[in-house]
Amino acid sequence: MYTNVTYTSLVAVGDSFTEGMSDLLPDGSYRGWADLLAGRMAARTPGFRYANLAVRGKLIGQIVAEQVDVAAAMRPDVITLVGGLNDALRPKCDMGRVRGLLEEAVERLAPACDRLVLMRSPGRNGPVLERFRPRMEELFACIDELAERHGATVVDLYGAPSLSDPRMWDVDRLHLTAEGHRRVAEAVWQTLGYEAEDPDWHTPMPSTLPPGWMARRVADARFARQHLLPWIGRRLTGRSSGDGRPAKRPELLPYESPLPSEGPAA
Repeated sequence: MYTNVTYTSLVAVGDSFTEGMSDLLPDGSYRGWADLLAGRMAARTPGFRYANLAVRGKLIGQIVAEQVDVAAAMRPDVITLVGGLNDALRPKCDMGRVRGLLEEAVERLAPACDRLVLMRSPGRNGPVLERFRPRMEELFACIDELAERHGATVVDLYGAPSLSDPRMWDVDRLHLTAEGHRRVAEAVWQTLGYEAEDPDWHTPMPSTLPPGWMARRVADARFARQHLLPWIGRRLTGRSSGDGRPAKRPELLPYESPLPSEGPAA
C-alpha cells in the first residue's frame, strides 16, 4: 500500500545477492536490486544517500564482523540485511551458530535505523538446491522470528512464484538475472510503502516450451564445468569469491546512477 513515505538514506548489507551479481553493466561491474532500489528512492528524494557494503561470497560471520558496525554507525533511514544463505549452502554448516550471528546482526542494526529490512531469499527450482532446502527454511524461520521480535520488516522472496522460475536465474544458477533483480527491487520498494510500479512482480512469466533433452544435457554439462565444480572447490577449501574484494559502495554518499535510465523493463 502506498503510504507517501520519504526516506533520505539507504545502506545495504550482505553478500553477492546484494552486491548485484549477475546483473552485469556494460563496464563489467554489477548493478542489482539494491542499486535499482536506491535509484528509485533518490528520484523521489533530492540529496538521497546510499551505501552498499555487500561483498560476494561473504558468510554471516564475516558480514557481522566487517559490515554490521559500519552500517550501524552510518545511522541511515533504511538498512537491508541479507545473509546466512552462503553458510547454509556449505557442505558443513552449524545452523545454531548462523542463527546466533543473525540475531547479533539484527540486535545491532535495528536500533540504528528507522526501518530494518530482512529477506527470505529467493530459491530456484532444481536438484542442486533441493538438498539444502531444509537449512534454507530453518534460516527463514529464524529471520521471521527475529523480525517479529525486533520490529523489522521481512520481504518474502522465497514465496514468490516468479523468482523460482529458472529463467530468472543466470547460467551459474546461483544469481538472479537483470529481470530477477528488477523484481526484487520492486518487492522491496512496495514493502517500504512506495506506490507499486509493477503490481505483478511476483507473477510468473508466461510459460514457454522447455528446451529439448539434448539442449538441457549440454547446458547441465556446461554449468557443472564452469560453475558447479569451482563453487564446490571453494566450499571444500574454505575460499571465497570475495576474498580481498572491497565493499561495493563503502561510504554513505549522494546516489549517482550508473545508467541513464533505471525504470522497469518493458
